[in-house]
Amino acid sequence: MILSVLLLVLIVGAALLLMLSPLRQGTPDDPDAPERTRLLTERDRLYTELAALHEDDPKRPDLERRAALTLRGLDALPPAVQGNARRTGRLALIGVGVMALLTVAGALTFVPRWQLAALNADESRNVQAVLELPGLRRAAERTDTDAAYMAWGKAAFDSGQYDQAVTAYGNALKQNPRQPEALRRLGILLLTRGEQTGQKISDADAERATLLIRTAAQLAPREAESQLLLGFALARYGQDDAALTALESYRTLDPKGRDADELITAIRARQNDSDPALRVYAASCASCHGAAGGGGIGPSLRASRLTRESLKAVTLQGRGAMPAFPNLSAAELTGLLDLMEKWQEEGQ
Repeated sequence: MILSVLLLVLIVGAALLLMLSPLRQGTPDDPDAPERTRLLTERDRLYTELAALHEDDPKRPDLERRAALTLRGLDALPPAVQGNARRTGRLALIGVGVMALLTVAGALTFVPRWQLAALNADESRNVQAVLELPGLRRAAERTDTDAAYMAWGKAAFDSGQYDQAVTAYGNALKQNPRQPEALRRLGILLLTRGEQTGQKISDADAERATLLIRTAAQLAPREAESQLLLGFALARYGQDDAALTALESYRTLDPKGRDADELITAIRARQNDSDPALRVYAASCASCHGAAGGGGIGPSLRASRLTRESLKAVTLQGRGAMPAFPNLSAAELTGLLDLMEKWQEEGQ
């Protein structure tokens, strides 16, 4: 904050120094002034002498020749720089006004952006999105196009201005109802509105919101956010297996994404309490094959075509980079094999 104030003071000081300098200087300097003054003095002197001579005076031709040379010298000089105190003052005041406007603009744009250097990447993007919101909103309302509404909605959503995001994405879908980003983000905002307002969402509204998210995932199954928000929506209604499948897809599409970690952990905890096979799987297999067998570092167990005997052999003896698990009890092994065969039947 202190640095920002100092920067503004320096900008204002520099602006005033530059803009008021014409007032201090008055008429601008004429680099040819000495020579111009000498020639004008010489011209006036010669004219005075010529005026005092008779027409037939023998000195007259020489004086006329010298006067002509003096006039030629004056003509050869560039035009004198003419100063105008009133005009100079007016220009200076206009300049001060312009610099004041630029200073205000700098306070609202340059200084905040300069301060972004102290923020991390996500914080910086959020602050920039907030700064851009008013302009994006005006552009959307003026042009009434889906692209402008999408730009406004994205900036609002990314900066946490969710009321604006709902309005923007809703208008974008009126223009074009097949926009995955608008569908899934509007859906998740409607689905979680109760958490934001403290009011319980109705079952009908919850179903509509979930449908928006499902539709987005169908339109753009390879977009990580589609699978992430689908996973959140399914988990809210206790569809843990389907939620894990979606969240695994999210992790595959965005290996660096960490937004699903807590939810995956919570779902695993719920499942492990009720299913011994899932407890064994979570402890020994999930880190490589995914929370619900959809694959990760290791291959997908849901896409596997191995027989039960082959699955048993690989589990107990290992294969390639996969370690062996020879210490599983008979009950643990049976439950694990039953689980993998169930996933094979369900598929992806």
